Amino acid sequence: MHSAHRDAGPAARRLPVTELIALAAIVALAAWGVLVWSGVGGRPVVLGGLDPGRWFPGRGLVLADVPLVALLILGGLPLVWDLLRKLLAGTFGSDLLAGISILTSILLGEYLAGVLVVLMLSGGEALESRAVSRAGDVLNALARRMPTLAHKKSAAGLTDVALSGISVGDVIVVLPHEICPVDGEVVSGRGSMDESYLTGEPYRMAKAPGSNVLSGAINGQAALEVRTDRVAGDSRYAKIMDVLRSSEERRPQLRRLADSLGALYTPLAVAVAAAAWFVSGSPTRFLAVLVVATPCPLLIAIPVAIIGAVSLAAKRGIVIRDPAILERLDTCRTAIFDKTGTLTYGTPKLTDVILMGRLSEGEVLALAASLEGYSKHPLAAAVVQAAANRSLRLLEVEALAEKPGQGLTGRVKRLDDGAEGQDVAITSRQKLATVDPAGLDRLPAVAGGLECIVVVDGVTAAVLRFRDTPRADGRSFVEHLSPAHGLSRVMLVSGDRESEVKWLADLVGITEVHAGIQPEGKLTLVERATAEAPTVFVGDGINDAPALAAATVGIAMGTASDVTSEAAGAVVMDSALERVDELFHIGRRLRSVALQSAVGGMAASLVGMGFAAAGYLPPAAGALMQEAIDVVAVLNALRVAWRPGALTDYR
Repeated sequence: MHSAHRDAGPAARRLPVTELIALAAIVALAAWGVLVWSGVGGRPVVLGGLDPGRWFPGRGLVLADVPLVALLILGGLPLVWDLLRKLLAGTFGSDLLAGISILTSILLGEYLAGVLVVLMLSGGEALESRAVSRAGDVLNALARRMPTLAHKKSAAGLTDVALSGISVGDVIVVLPHEICPVDGEVVSGRGSMDESYLTGEPYRMAKAPGSNVLSGAINGQAALEVRTDRVAGDSRYAKIMDVLRSSEERRPQLRRLADSLGALYTPLAVAVAAAAWFVSGSPTRFLAVLVVATPCPLLIAIPVAIIGAVSLAAKRGIVIRDPAILERLDTCRTAIFDKTGTLTYGTPKLTDVILMGRLSEGEVLALAASLEGYSKHPLAAAVVQAAANRSLRLLEVEALAEKPGQGLTGRVKRLDDGAEGQDVAITSRQKLATVDPAGLDRLPAVAGGLECIVVVDGVTAAVLRFRDTPRADGRSFVEHLSPAHGLSRVMLVSGDRESEVKWLADLVGITEVHAGIQPEGKLTLVERATAEAPTVFVGDGINDAPALAAATVGIAMGTASDVTSEAAGAVVMDSALERVDELFHIGRRLRSVALQSAVGGMAASLVGMGFAAAGYLPPAAGALMQEAIDVVAVLNALRVAWRPGALTDYR
């Protein structure tokens, strides 16, 4: 038996309405061209003796007009209605000129010009929607793997049940190489699971009774029985689905750049068009000016630039979840860094083993590493690696439990291969009182770095101390933020002890330090800083979601975080500071090229408006001129996707 999978992710596979309208406009223009080329397009349309042409302005209705009129009714009017709703709601966008042009073209019988404007407007919105969906491509790929069935275990055997039919406490079986459908705890079986979907990096975790498993992880070669501790709707994969839905609903806020430019450009264009009508007495001049003035460099070139920036970032291992951050990055003046996994590698190393009992260093490490092999705690890998470096034999784990905030406990086979196992607990200084109260008085003084306490059969056996390694390029990266990116304030925040945080701050060159800060404290700190100036918060995504959401730009370092953190605007998949710097440069490049396309396109349109106002450009010719301007603006916008010689400027 194998779990069924969905054929598609949560994103709808049907084309958005704007894309359908754009395609329909292309078809209508092609049909118009065929009718005109064949010579029959000029024939009046007569239906059973009824001449519908009398209801149409100008020359009436001819055969070539039919596909154009149909498109304007079915596609143009819905676009105009949507623009009208936005206008009534107080949203004044740069696309207002396009709506006025469509209505005017219908009233004046200039159907070809109207269809060309519909194509430009719908094409721009379709490209914009593509920019949003591109940002979620990586998450879409993850969501497509979501199982729809689980193998529920009962007295009658295994039964395939829809995920909605799985309750908390049910026992399911995850067969070899299947994707785990729910979050839960292993109750039987030993093996491993690939949890790389969380990080993008190979990351296999050993599993034994008591180990936690996550939905979406790929099982290894052994079947595991899992007791569910969350229903499917609350599982890790459900969070991915929620993020996808919210991501699809997001509008690329870079259009605010278009809207701000349009707020100046639109009244000017309407004024020129009205003046041309007033002076010439011809309403066609009014339409011709508006068609040429339609701000397609804003409507099309900017979305194209967004797509290019998102694509360039993806090639560099940066997932852009919210395209708005690409505009905001260049405006940020305060950088706030979480400590672990950002300015450090997030991979602490064991530095000291302080023995406090009869066990030797090798015995303590063998017992601790045997348990830690089943944990994802940041210090677990360091213990396992230290045991491997000493070629210590790991022991069989008979039971395991790791409750949040309570440390790791389990029963391990005895070092002397005796029949009874040994109870081992790996906990913190604060929690030791619940395991070995007498051991508190014997603990050494607190020192720099991280630590954990190993308790064997209720007696404190050793204190393990660790240091997280600062990133080699941390200091040069921090020092270049002010001269290269205009960041006037750099802060380091962490929940760790002050001595440990200051130690790192001194190494990387940060003077403003906030230590012992809990997640709610980080939120308050970020909100206060953001009220003073735009902020960029860089964190590992673990307990940083409130701060990531509160900052002007939130960047999650992906190796230590869940890529579904909906608070982050971008996820750096390989957790390299070089990628963060590249993101800054991509944002600056996007803004620069987008402004070139928009302002250059509007300048060319102003020249065309002058010719149209003077009567040298009829509406259809004006639309074609605007299309030529669009091509140049779009070609320039495509440069965003071209990788320049270098995207970093520090070493």
